[in-house]
Amino acid sequence: MAEQRGLCCYCLSRIPTKLGKMKIEHWHSQEQPQYRDEQLVYSNLLGACMGNEGQPGKQQHCDTKKGDRDLSRNPANPLHRVEDLVRFTGDGKIASDDQAFNAELNNVLNLNVPFIVNNRKATLDVWVTRERTWTRTALEKELQDWNGESNNAELRAFCQVVVYYIRKRLARSSV
Repeated sequence: MAEQRGLCCYCLSRIPTKLGKMKIEHWHSQEQPQYRDEQLVYSNLLGACMGNEGQPGKQQHCDTKKGDRDLSRNPANPLHRVEDLVRFTGDGKIASDDQAFNAELNNVLNLNVPFIVNNRKATLDVWVTRERTWTRTALEKELQDWNGESNNAELRAFCQVVVYYIRKRLARSSV
């Protein structure tokens, strides 16, 4: 959880620090015969939120929804470049232009469940309402702050939405 800076590996919500309020997610499912040797491999273990465990399937998300299914990319593996494959829309949804990965985001992880979409949108809205005429330097500093580069503290929940928005602004601006 410390390496993930307090956030769920999939939805980026805050993982409560109370014992029993998080899951140890196996990126490669320990139930799949071909991955049984990876059950305790550190790089296969991720911290995940409870994902609405106990709720109907359509409300579940993250590891709870994923169950024993596989994912093509590990969000903790920099070589998988997950950040480059996802985009966030202004209404709080997450998507990918890679159709297979987009199906995983929606069907395997259910990351567009209304609760998460609303939280992403609220996070972006708070940042946008304080937005002003940003200089390139100010935007770069904001990016460092939201990306956690300026300190080692926990990241803000749903921070990648704002990171995505700032990167997009920086890419299209010549400020």
